Amino acid sequence: MNVPAARTRGQSPALITAVATEQDVFALRRRAKSVAQAAGLDARDQVRLATAVSELGRDLLRAAPMTASFEVLREPAALTASLRWHDDRVPSGESLAAVTRLLPQTQYTPATSGTGAGGLRGGRIEIACPLPQMSGEQAAARVHALVEAEPPTTAIDDLRAQSRDLIAALEEAHAQRDELERLNEELTETNAGVMALYAELTVEHKDVVERFSKEHELALTLQRTFLPAYLPTSPGVELAVRYLPAVTTAEIGGDFYEAVHTPDGLLLAVGDVVGHSLQAAVVMGQLRHALRAYAAQGLPPHVLLEQLDHLLGLHQPGWTTSVCIVLIEPGNARMQVANAGHLPPLLLPPTGPPRFLRKHGPLLGIALPHPPATSHPIEPGSRLLLVTDGLIETRGSDLYDRLDLLAATAEAGPHEPESLCTLLVDTFATEPDDDIIVFTARLNPAP
Repeated sequence: MNVPAARTRGQSPALITAVATEQDVFALRRRAKSVAQAAGLDARDQVRLATAVSELGRDLLRAAPMTASFEVLREPAALTASLRWHDDRVPSGESLAAVTRLLPQTQYTPATSGTGAGGLRGGRIEIACPLPQMSGEQAAARVHALVEAEPPTTAIDDLRAQSRDLIAALEEAHAQRDELERLNEELTETNAGVMALYAELTVEHKDVVERFSKEHELALTLQRTFLPAYLPTSPGVELAVRYLPAVTTAEIGGDFYEAVHTPDGLLLAVGDVVGHSLQAAVVMGQLRHALRAYAAQGLPPHVLLEQLDHLLGLHQPGWTTSVCIVLIEPGNARMQVANAGHLPPLLLPPTGPPRFLRKHGPLLGIALPHPPATSHPIEPGSRLLLVTDGLIETRGSDLYDRLDLLAATAEAGPHEPESLCTLLVDTFATEPDDDIIVFTARLNPAP
C-alpha cells in the first residue's frame, strides 16, 4: 500500500548528494545501503533500496546533475529516497517497472511546464520504505548520526561496497533455504540418468578417457553429455544451434540450451551458469533437466524462472546463472519472453529493423522477484537469435557496440538458420575465451 499523503516529515533531508557521473551512482548505492541499515530496514529491503536507486541513477544519468536525497518521515515512520532533476529527462519504462516491482511504494512525477531549466518544472521519483522496527524519531537520529560520522570515500570504496551487497544477497538466499516440494518423477529420473552417465564415463569407459592426452578433452566430452542430443521438430519452425567450448581453458563451462515441446507451445532457452568448473557443469545439467520437468507441467515462462531460482538456492547455494526463455505459442504468431539477467534475444522481422527484446529480471540464485513474461507478435518469416556472452564479449570492447554489430551482421546474413549460425560463428568466434552458444530459429505460420 502507499504511504498516506498526510504525513510528518523530518526537520530536513538527512543526506543530499548530486548525481552526475558513474562514480556518483556507485556512491549513491553505497549511501542508500548505509542509510537504510541505520534506519532499521531489514537486510532484504536494504539491498532492494540500494538496487532501486542505483538502477534509476544509472538510467537517468545525464551530464546535467540530478539530486538524490534521503529523509526520515516521522508519522508514519518511513525512509524516503528521492531523485530530482530540472530538465526533460524521463526514466525508461523498463527501469521504472523493475524498481516498482522491488519497492511498490514508488511514485514518479514527470517534469511539467513551469519555472526550471528550459522552462520545465523538474521531475522526481520518490521511494518510500516503511520502518517497522523503530519509530521515526529513533530512525532520524540514527541516520543523522551516520551522515555526520560518514568519512570521505573513493571509487574503490564504492566498488567494494557493491561487491559486499552482492555477497550479502547471496548469503540471504542461503539463509532462506527451506523445503522444496519434491520434483516430479521425470526430474528424478533424468538427474539419476545424468549421474549414472557420469559414473559410466569415469569408471566403465577408462579406455575412452585414456585416449585423451589433455584434461580439456575429457571436460568437453563430459559437458556434451549434459546438452540435448537433438533439436525437436515443430510445424513452421526451423531450428539450428552451435555450441563451441572455450579454447583457452581445460575447465568445463556452464553454458546450456534447451528446446522442448510443452502444453503451451515450443519452449526455447539459453543459459549460462557463472563460473568454469566440474561443479558448474553439474549445476548446468541439473538446471536444464529441471527446466524440462517444470516445462512439462505447462508453467508460464516467468514461473519457470521462479521455480529454477528456488531450486538453485535450495540445492546449489552460492551459484548464480542467467537464463532466457522464449515460449513460441501454437500457430507461431506470438511468443512470450522471460529473461533472468541474460543477453536479450534478437528478433529479426522480415520487414523493418531488428530489435533486441531487452526487458529482463534478476539473475537466478539471489532470490529476487521475477517480472511476468512479455508478449510479442511474430511476423511470418521472422528470425530469432539467442546467444551466450562468449560470442560477443571481448576485452577492451563496449558490450552495446558488440550487440549492435551482432544485430547488423544477423540482419544482413542468410535467413536459413544453419547458414546464419555458421556466419555468426565464423564472424565472432575466433579463439574464444569463453563457451559460446548460438541458437537460431526461423518462424512461419504452422501449416
